Amino acid sequence: MTQNEQTAGGALGRLAGKAKEAAGSALGNDELAREGRLQQAQVDAERTAAAETAEARQRAAEAELEADKAATEEERARLRAELAAADSEAAAERDRAQREQAAELRASRDTAAAETQRRAGESAAQAAEREAAQARRAAEAIDPEEDR
Repeated sequence: MTQNEQTAGGALGRLAGKAKEAAGSALGNDELAREGRLQQAQVDAERTAAAETAEARQRAAEAELEADKAATEEERARLRAELAAADSEAAAERDRAQREQAAELRASRDTAAAETQRRAGESAAQAAEREAAQARRAAEAIDPEEDR
């Protein structure tokens, strides 16, 4: 393209290109007609490029949105997992506390039962000692000389 073939862009550039092409064809000036077609082609190329740029920006924005959605979903899943772990840990702690409380209760009952048995044994031993003492006294009353 020579310096004479430079084109102007925009909507007015397309009209100017059409006018040049029509004038060149009417006057038989192939150079002017060619310049008009080039100017129209340049405007069309600029429009196409602008549309493609806008479309590319739209796709980039959509891709960024999708990436943000994916990151948000990943964060949501991580938070759900943390919450589930915390719930599980709390449940395990409750279970441990319940088992501990049940064990303490059993130990307390066992201790009380053992104390009751010990007292019963002591009472039985004391009763046996009283009976033995009574038996000795009764035996001595029957034969006071036998033990000497």
